[in-house]
Amino acid sequence: MYNTIVALRRPPLDLQLLISSLALLLFGLIMVGSASISIASDFTGNSFYFLMRQGIYVSLGLLLGWMLLWIPLRFWERLGPYFLLFGMGLLIIVLLPGIGRNINGSSRWLGIGPLTLQPSELVKLFAIIYLSGYMVRRSQEVRYSIWGFIKPLLILGGIVFLLLLEPDFGTSVVVLVTCMGMLFLAGVRVWQFIVLLTPVLVGFAGLALFAEYRFKRIISFLNPWEDPFGKGYQLTQALIAFGRGEWFGVGLGGSVQKLHYLPEAHTDFLLSVIAEELGLFGILFIIGLFSFMVWRAFEIAERAEKAGHPFSAYLCYGVAIWVGFQAFVNIGVNMGILPTKGLTLPLMSYGGSSVMVMCMAVALLLRVAGELGFATEEKRRPAKVGARP
Repeated sequence: MYNTIVALRRPPLDLQLLISSLALLLFGLIMVGSASISIASDFTGNSFYFLMRQGIYVSLGLLLGWMLLWIPLRFWERLGPYFLLFGMGLLIIVLLPGIGRNINGSSRWLGIGPLTLQPSELVKLFAIIYLSGYMVRRSQEVRYSIWGFIKPLLILGGIVFLLLLEPDFGTSVVVLVTCMGMLFLAGVRVWQFIVLLTPVLVGFAGLALFAEYRFKRIISFLNPWEDPFGKGYQLTQALIAFGRGEWFGVGLGGSVQKLHYLPEAHTDFLLSVIAEELGLFGILFIIGLFSFMVWRAFEIAERAEKAGHPFSAYLCYGVAIWVGFQAFVNIGVNMGILPTKGLTLPLMSYGGSSVMVMCMAVALLLRVAGELGFATEEKRRPAKVGARP
């Protein structure tokens, strides 16, 4: 009876999660419009070019999210491996000459008419869905067998390899951190993490140190003022934006750094424009919204685990780690406490794939909360007279 109701009806919405997510989404839309107005005017002749495109992306994301609210979670659990294979296929296609779009030396995008798709964003979500189902199917093997721990990591290793070929070092780190966090919460033994994390960390350190452009990023991050017009230019301009913002900012639309001083002002460094225009209180507001959203996702996951829905719990844990870690990295990069990674601010930065996939992830969280609500309703609803037990 429960499965039938869940399949045919949209579940009730968790208003706390919905409101915090919509606040980030709409606030991001406003700030993308403010941060991109100068560059849009100079390069397209339309000051609202990026704002209109972001509005389309947000609308499509909300539509996709609304559609996902109607799909039962067992659908994702059963088809998780196929979605992951589909995502890996897209990662391969984007690397083929003449098909993938190469921008700034990276081949990460596929053209779909007037829009572009970044497969790596979809892969983040598909990896979480696949791993959630795997940990349900192989729960004992994951907890008590080293092979059960290694098998999903081998598949994820293939994904990371394809991402590094683009190259997309930042997404590789996000995928690994998210999936390792999920495995830890699933009960994998600590010694297994220590044994396997050591070569992984050594490998990533090698990739960072022996790739020239990554090494330059690390050097410029440690002391951006050593070369403020060269390697450290982007970070120094971001720090200047933070300094100008002070407590309450210079006012919405009043940023100077977005006038071609700060590169990627409406994408990776959107937070710096927010800091300049809205000040410390604006940044604390953003951090507060992300913190509340992640906390709420963990709370929903805990409820699902206690209710005996492990797939739903792992799915929520994965999305919470993903959003929290990516937001932390983006904020850290903007503030100069982490090297530049090329990661967007979830739900806020300009980018169609990022916004739409993040809306889908939030919809899955809402679906989990809703199905838990249905389960509670069914338990509390009195049985009909004459109904079979």
